[in-house]
Amino acid sequence: MTNEPTVPQPIHDSVSKAYAEALRRTQQTASGGCGCGPACCASVVETAGYSHELDAFAEAGASSFGCGNPLAFADVQPGQTVLDLGSGAGLDLLVAAQKVGPTGKVIGVDMTDAMIEAARQNAERAGAHQIVVRKGLIEALPVEDASVDHVISNCVINLSPEKHKVFAEIARVLKPGGQFRISDIVAETMPDVVKHHAAAYAACIAGAISEKRYLVGLHRVGMEDVQVASRIDYTADQIRAMVMNDFELFGADGTDLVEAFAGMAGKVASITVTGRKPLERKGSCCSGGGSCC
Repeated sequence: MTNEPTVPQPIHDSVSKAYAEALRRTQQTASGGCGCGPACCASVVETAGYSHELDAFAEAGASSFGCGNPLAFADVQPGQTVLDLGSGAGLDLLVAAQKVGPTGKVIGVDMTDAMIEAARQNAERAGAHQIVVRKGLIEALPVEDASVDHVISNCVINLSPEKHKVFAEIARVLKPGGQFRISDIVAETMPDVVKHHAAAYAACIAGAISEKRYLVGLHRVGMEDVQVASRIDYTADQIRAMVMNDFELFGADGTDLVEAFAGMAGKVASITVTGRKPLERKGSCCSGGGSCC
């Protein structure tokens, strides 16, 4: 496992508090927010490929704040191990548990106590005993080297202030030949007024980087076959509605940013990125189960 993280604590604290509050609100209203998805929550889960899963996992689905279904087309097999970065209330954990079956293992990592408790309760309610939820940061995963077959993440890496560390951790924990499938928000440009707005960060916008930087970051840690498997480009109306819905969910006022967000039309997208860690090659820097150079 890695050493203790040295990431900027204020950002993690504010994001964790925002999601704890968002979870509390959804539990009170019994209807989850879109989180980082397009404007309408109902259309988000269907567009993301969750319609079938939500029928089976209504409790977890009601508190899901993702922007896609990273497991919708993943090649996960029975008996394998799946790691979910930023597992939230556990919707993707439950979907993964169905795919790996009783002989597999599903690990969720989250930094918010309320989310961890919700995920554990949802797993217990579903009888998914192969699910283990751990507290930790995605920049310093509490997971052994080369121990997982699949890494998934649903609109969480954009929240990290040190994405290069997250990418390195993905490379570290994947087995040689292991795959990743990440759903996330990317943005080509980011006005300063948005970058420095705390609620915009929690709403998965301010921390987003460009698609090019995202792919380069994964290549730099040695990942292969890195590609964008799907993309949803947001219109001005979708961005405006998404932001206002999310800000209300996180207990903030986004009226001062509406104009700035509207100007980002066509420059913000939800993407799904796939790739894999190279197979071990004798005498190469990838041998020994560590991260590739």
